[in-house]
Formats: sequence, structure tokens, C-alpha cells
Amino acid sequence: MSNRLHALEGALVADALAMPVHWYYDRIALKRDYGLVDHYLAPRNPHPDSILHRSIYKPEFPVADILHDQAKFWGQPGIHYHQQLSAGENTLNFQLACALYHQVHTAGRYDANAWLRLYVDCMRLPGWHRDTYVEEYHRAFFTNLARGKKFEDCGVADVHIGGLATVPALFAAMNSGGAEFIGMVRRHVALTHNCPEVLEASMAFARILLAVETGTGLREAIFEHASGWAGERKFSQWAKEPDEAVIGQRLSPACYIKDAFPAALYLSWKYADNFSSGIIANTHCGGDNCHRGAVVGALLGMENEIPARWLEGLKKRP
Repeated sequence: MSNRLHALEGALVADALAMPVHWYYDRIALKRDYGLVDHYLAPRNPHPDSILHRSIYKPEFPVADILHDQAKFWGQPGIHYHQQLSAGENTLNFQLACALYHQVHTAGRYDANAWLRLYVDCMRLPGWHRDTYVEEYHRAFFTNLARGKKFEDCGVADVHIGGLATVPALFAAMNSGGAEFIGMVRRHVALTHNCPEVLEASMAFARILLAVETGTGLREAIFEHASGWAGERKFSQWAKEPDEAVIGQRLSPACYIKDAFPAALYLSWKYADNFSSGIIANTHCGGDNCHRGAVVGALLGMENEIPARWLEGLKKRP
């Protein structure tokens, strides 16, 4: 039986490895700027695919100020999304995952209201995360909060795979299983990503984690519990092609759940026996590799021993 903490550790490792090349869609530029990313690296400006120059967020009231000293970088061309993070450091959603893990692990139970209070406190605390970019769902949540909505009503129907980033943390912190855990995951993810596709993906992710924990092989668990997203015949055909063709031509490397979740499952299936190869492949596929890493890293971490070098290089471990 695997240790549930390995799922969270694997997700953190995959995110930290992908962080410097997060949202690189130009694979030639990725290799030019960073070469073979097989160890933790610090991000560098300029980021050739950055869209921060097109991103705008102006809080309507102080309660919605979640950019703090990073706001001055929005609107500027070439700014790296994670420019102030260091090698081995995690991006915002995974720092939130660690906060969730510690809260639930300490309390011995999950409390949605307690989590939302902690989430709001962390995001409003200047310097808490040092990440320049904050995803759309954070901005929408705090805009709704500023307009007077209750915490539990501030989430939106966000369609991005970033909604799965905290699932490994909840899995690692809880002892519950079966329908109880799956229902908890669904309720938790819906607080910020109340989108049917994201909720379905979160529950499939939870089912796979539970199955691997009890001894089902990862490949078998993927096809058994995510059949709507993954197919053995299809994956076997794709495996004849380079990863960058599968995730780039057959599936988009972007953050939208309809392609991002199958892409993460495919890499988890293909590299089921090798943690390092899987997270390195995910990194080099570019796009939203950090949030795909929540799935790839967690599943491979449950199936394999995580090499010590990855854990020792993390800036923060749960």
C-alpha cells in the first residue's frame, strides 16, 4: 500500500520542475532558453509566450487586492509568470495546496468554511507567495467577494486543470476513502471551479488515487476509473508518436480541462514505471505543464518511489 503523502510530494515535484518553462508553447524557445530540464531551475525573463501584457486586473475594493506588489508587472511584455520564484519553489496553486494539507492534517478533518477563510487570508497577505501571475479563477473569486458575495458563493465555472492542483493535498491529509472522499473532492473543487467537466475530472482523479493506494496498477486504474477520458487502444496508438506530437497536435498543451486532463493521464500511463521520465516529459511538452503536473506527479508518485534528489531540492515539503 502506498503512502498518501507521496501523491502530494509527486505533485509538488512536477510543478517545481515545470515552473521555469510554464506556459511555453514554443518548444524551440523552451529548449533554447533552458535546454534539457531534468533538474530544478530558476525562471528567467523574458518569457517569449507571456501574455501578462494583455492581462488586466484592477481590484474594485481593497478586499480584492491579491496582486499586491506584483501588480506593477502586469501589462508589461515578456514578464515571466513566476519571475521571483527560485529553483525548486512551487507556483501559487501548489503553495495553496500545501496550506490546505497542513490545515486538514492538523485539524484531522476537512472543513470547507475553514479552508475558504484560510484561502482568503493567504491571498490577501502581501508577500505570502511572491508569484507574479494569479489565475483567472482567483481574480473572479475575489471580485465576487468584493461585491459582497459569501465565501461559499464566490467560485465560478472555471474550465481549467488548475482546479485539480489541491486534490493531492486533500488526499494526503485525509484517511477517508471511497464515496466519502470522492464526494469531498467534488465539493472542495466546486468552491472555485464549479464546472461539470472539471468536477468530473476531479472525481476520476480521486478514484484513480484510491485504486492505486489499494494495489491496483496505475495503468489499469486509469482505464477503469477514467474511461471517459482515456482509452487503452488510443493511448497505445499515440505511444508510437513523440510526446510533443501527442500533446500539441492530438491534444492541446493548454490549460483547458477537455485536453489537459487526458494529456496528463496519457503521460501518467506512458511513464507509469518511471517517475523521473514522466515528470520530465510533462515539463518538455510545455503549455500548462505545472497544472498537468498535479496529476502526473501525484499518480507517478503513488506508483513509484520518488528519487531522493527531487524531494531534497524542493524549497518546501509538506
